[in-house]
Amino acid sequence: MQASQFDATPSVDTNAPHFDRFGEARVAVRAPGRERWSWALYDFANTIFSMNILTLYFAVWIIDDLKASNTLYASASALASVLVVLAIPVLGAVSDARRRRKWWVVGFTILSCIACVAIGVFGQTVIPVTGEQVIHGAALPPGWHAGMREMAWVLVAYVLANFAYQAAQPFYNAMMPEMVPAAEQGRLSGFGVALGYVGSIVGVLLVIPFFTGGLPIIGAFGDGVLGVLRSIPFAGIGGRVSTFVPTALLFLMFTFPLILFCRDHAPAPASTTVQWRSAFSQVIHTLRDAKRHPGALRFIIASFVYQDAVGTIVGFMTLYAVKAVGFTKGSETTLFMVLTIPAIFGSFFYGWLADRVGPRRALSTTIGIWVILLFAMMAAPGKNAFWVVGFAIGLNFGGVNAAERPTLLSLVPDVEAGRYFSLLLLSARAAAIAGPLIWSLTVDLLEGPLGTGVAYRAAVFTVALMFAIAWWMLRGVPDRRPGVPA
Repeated sequence: MQASQFDATPSVDTNAPHFDRFGEARVAVRAPGRERWSWALYDFANTIFSMNILTLYFAVWIIDDLKASNTLYASASALASVLVVLAIPVLGAVSDARRRRKWWVVGFTILSCIACVAIGVFGQTVIPVTGEQVIHGAALPPGWHAGMREMAWVLVAYVLANFAYQAAQPFYNAMMPEMVPAAEQGRLSGFGVALGYVGSIVGVLLVIPFFTGGLPIIGAFGDGVLGVLRSIPFAGIGGRVSTFVPTALLFLMFTFPLILFCRDHAPAPASTTVQWRSAFSQVIHTLRDAKRHPGALRFIIASFVYQDAVGTIVGFMTLYAVKAVGFTKGSETTLFMVLTIPAIFGSFFYGWLADRVGPRRALSTTIGIWVILLFAMMAAPGKNAFWVVGFAIGLNFGGVNAAERPTLLSLVPDVEAGRYFSLLLLSARAAAIAGPLIWSLTVDLLEGPLGTGVAYRAAVFTVALMFAIAWWMLRGVPDRRPGVPA
């Protein structure tokens, strides 16, 4: 990547994008540097939320600290996905008809942050405050567990936070074609993904003191620092329940550059009508219309398979490390943080590769490497070998996100990007339900007769098989560059 592509030197943005005879939005020059940086920084902001809420703290808090059932958590997550699936057709219709995407990103982000704060508030006012690292936590009666009655408001807040976080994504992705010329979209996408992984690390480092009172390796903070941290409302009693408010504040804070410096370059007139009644039928129409764009439908189906695989391995990698490899419980924060560092550099590489050899080839490359690495993960005999494989997985991890966006933009017109990104998100949400179910059934069926190690390795094999199927499907997708008509 050339450093000048993302420096602060402003590029002259004298014209809004024009639309050629193929319906493609064209930008002759890059948007100003501060606008490109601000757009990419939203990846940094939203991964703070996804890492802390969706990966590290919420599930462990309600299942381990509050003794709620896995089914209760899974049901809440599934409901958030169902809401996204129902909303996506409408969101895509609005995005493409109005081409006013920025304020939808901002609005959904604010809703997600408010709901995330509500998790922390309800978690300390309507249910017992207990759990690992909580200061003066409540002693729970033997056999007590949080049920639906106790958790209702917390789960409502979680569903809204998760839904709003996901709903912002298609609007955010559809802003990218107005940021840089088509030939540079891979690098901008990779840059955003890399910033996202930096956001994961920064988010963990800034929030974990509210959980433990210190940092890994460094240890506990002094009374002065802890006093400042614990002065934040609903973030001062320690434990996982104290991480939700700081996460929301950080998510919102790092969204401010997008609010201040990004704009919609080619908005449609305010009087433009949105076909609300036909919004849901647009999903079927989009699938049908995808046949007009060679490879688009095949790519969307392939994305369902590989996103299924990615989501599953992300959700269960820490559990695999504990159950099959022997890592101690509680090391998940350090493990995720360390393995995220190489993903930053991998995202830059795959963004560069997408522009160099084409986004579809870059996507096929990263998925093929996933297959190899998962077989290596199954073969890893212990912790040292797992760290080596995990480091390689980290390097490869950003490839899918960096290459996926420009791959889709190479297959469909930019003016239709909103509904196709929405369809891509619809596919990913459906996959978020299917993949974990396959993993769970594999482990549950095999752990008894074959043992924990074999059962979890068999589950990893199912994920590798998903990646292999996706790689084969992508071979039939045309190898084009964004902005080049079919």
